[in-house]
Amino acid sequence: MADLKAFAEQLVNLTVKEVNELAQILKDEYGIEPAAAAVAVAVGGGDAAPAAEEKSTFDVILKEAGGQKLAVVKLVKDLTGLGLKEAKDLVDGAPKELKAGVAKDEAEALKKQLEEAGAVVEIK
Repeated sequence: MADLKAFAEQLVNLTVKEVNELAQILKDEYGIEPAAAAVAVAVGGGDAAPAAEEKSTFDVILKEAGGQKLAVVKLVKDLTGLGLKEAKDLVDGAPKELKAGVAKDEAEALKKQLEEAGAVVEIK
């Protein structure tokens, strides 16, 4: 059971890039289409609870700068319009909110950019 909990923890902490790579491996090596699997699970659960109302706005939270702090500071500066010192202070003070009330697509795009720069990001 402990091994499954550790495995679940690893899955939850995957970056967007890692999730996409995992989906590709599942498709290429095992013939599993992630979207099809989600539909099968949704259709199979006859007594499922009603779906919660989907959020329309999200907050992008910088959890930590990661190993590429300078690249993250520069990207935060560009994304927020802050000066270099203010962007550095924001990154140093992580976890911090970078953008609030943005659309899902924009939040995911920001998260992807920041993760590619080395940051750890969360969307709430």
